[in-house]
Amino acid sequence: MYVKKIDDIKKEELNVGEKTFKQTLISSSEGPNFAMRKFSIEPEGFMPLHTNSVEHEQYIISGKAEVQIGEEKILVQQNDVVYIPAGVKHNYKTIGDETFEFICMIPNIKDEIKLVL
Repeated sequence: MYVKKIDDIKKEELNVGEKTFKQTLISSSEGPNFAMRKFSIEPEGFMPLHTNSVEHEQYIISGKAEVQIGEEKILVQQNDVVYIPAGVKHNYKTIGDETFEFICMIPNIKDEIKLVL
């Protein structure tokens, strides 16, 4: 068991999309079943269309975004919960002037990420 302060966890910019950052809150080596990450996408930022070989469980902390899951585009905002099945294409685009932030949990199995062009 341990407790971390989120402000002490390194925030890394992703090399895909724009204005998109990730903090690994609980890594796959720390949690026996799930990894927990926090993503932040600044205003006018986005994460491109991609697939993952693992499911995603997400909780929106702040801001708004248009999220595409499969062929459907959905507006999500603070306190929404999002489930993305394994293998389903998805992306995120921040809406408005507030940073879009969400917690994302994934199972601790190999995750293959593929950009959808």
